[in-house]
Amino acid sequence: MLATLIPYFDKDMEVSAYALVSQRENCLLNPPVFGSSSPNGLAEIEGVEIVHNIGIDTLSPGTDVLIPVSHIAVFSSDLEAQCEELQGRVVFVFDNAVENTEAYRNRFAQLREKGYKLAISKLPVSQYEEKKELLRLMDYVILDQTEVDLSKVKIYFRRQYPQIKICVGNIGSQEIFDSLKDDDNFYLFEGMFYRIPITKGETEVSPLKINYLELMNIVNDVDFELTKAADVIGRDTALVVELLKMVNHIAINSQVTSIRHAAAILGQRELKKWINTVITKELCADRPNEVARTSMLRAKFMECLAPVFGLGMKSSEVFLMGLFSILDIILNMPIEEALKMVTVSKEIEDALVRRKGDLAGIYSFVVSYEAADWQEISRQLIVLNVDTDTIYQAYTETVCWYKEIFFETSV
Repeated sequence: MLATLIPYFDKDMEVSAYALVSQRENCLLNPPVFGSSSPNGLAEIEGVEIVHNIGIDTLSPGTDVLIPVSHIAVFSSDLEAQCEELQGRVVFVFDNAVENTEAYRNRFAQLREKGYKLAISKLPVSQYEEKKELLRLMDYVILDQTEVDLSKVKIYFRRQYPQIKICVGNIGSQEIFDSLKDDDNFYLFEGMFYRIPITKGETEVSPLKINYLELMNIVNDVDFELTKAADVIGRDTALVVELLKMVNHIAINSQVTSIRHAAAILGQRELKKWINTVITKELCADRPNEVARTSMLRAKFMECLAPVFGLGMKSSEVFLMGLFSILDIILNMPIEEALKMVTVSKEIEDALVRRKGDLAGIYSFVVSYEAADWQEISRQLIVLNVDTDTIYQAYTETVCWYKEIFFETSV
């Protein structure tokens, strides 16, 4: 099993929904299943346990989850049971395999009466009229902006199906997003536009961010002093509060007497990881919330995958690489310049800047995974001689860690 969650943004760059994208098996070892959202069990919904494991509010409060359902699974009596806990927040997504028959229309109407939202994707323009009765039952339509003329399609939907909210997918640049976001005909937006790397120019870094970067540099020295790091933390009330939350979470009965004591409880290794993680989150405060989430998930996912790539002894280093992999977006400057502001190893720099070295492979893998590039992931798994379940378990561990660290400790 392979599964990931892809964000959909509103016009203000806030996450409003996540699309669940999954694949059961290695598509290169099982060619007939490539391109199918449910290769072996068409009556099953894959990957839903990811949403159950982390909780829908963990991703972003108030978000919907877009879950692909095959034209066969829609008739499964188990469909509602699998998604009962998510009712009211689930959008079932169908493709052009659904037929404009009474059976489908009745089933869609039944799901809507039970509080589920419906969406259709991959529907060719040539089938719009053919499936007009089905479209009348849809809450959303998902359009690939590279395959349709949005200026014409939006007029069609506004006139024929005013109830449908148009979601625009596959947006590859900030410029395209900016040209679409203020058009009231479009509701949600998906694509790589929110994390396209900065390649030129430089923006002045705020004093607050410089202070955080200095603390990062202290703990990323080869053998930093706990007391020195603790004293720097003590100058920032927000960091002190977060540190005490973390210590109380891992050592429930400990009576912390000072910031230095709290730092000592964590120890050098865990304090280093905690500081890098929390400060990265703070550095992302003026960026879309999904940037921080991407940074954290990359870091933990790389750490979980380190043994798979023969990097078990470098798990801390790959964790740091994941955090810093979008430092260019966080600081709004080219990655080469951003990395000069933090203390990182030559290996991390080679991987993030030049895509070379021992760490480049795991970095490339994680980026392909979060984009649901299952063909590339399948190719790499063959080279690594690793099955899909190993990767899925690592991803599940990652999202559960994210829930525990950033939600349960904040209560």
